[in-house]
Amino acid sequence: MKHNIPLGTKRWLTVVSEEDPDGTELLPEPSDHPATKPFKDALVADGIAVHSFQVQDLDAEWKKLSERGVEFVTEPMDAGAVHMAVFDDTCGNLIQLI
Repeated sequence: MKHNIPLGTKRWLTVVSEEDPDGTELLPEPSDHPATKPFKDALVADGIAVHSFQVQDLDAEWKKLSERGVEFVTEPMDAGAVHMAVFDDTCGNLIQLI
């Protein structure tokens, strides 16, 4: 976690990689809007990733994340011109790495 700022009953949280604390900073959005669950469920049911991130070496990232317990729903594969893998973020989202 990089930022943790109280905002009434909510918090402004951002996360970064421990390996690159000055790198990409993610801001997870709250999921309490009534449309969020049906939307996320529909994306997962159709196998659609909500986010996609490019990494330098997909096979190395897949191995590292798998060893840390990340469950991939799609192991590294070629999809046309893209080498990709998809994992479940445990919060109801699919995340694609390319």
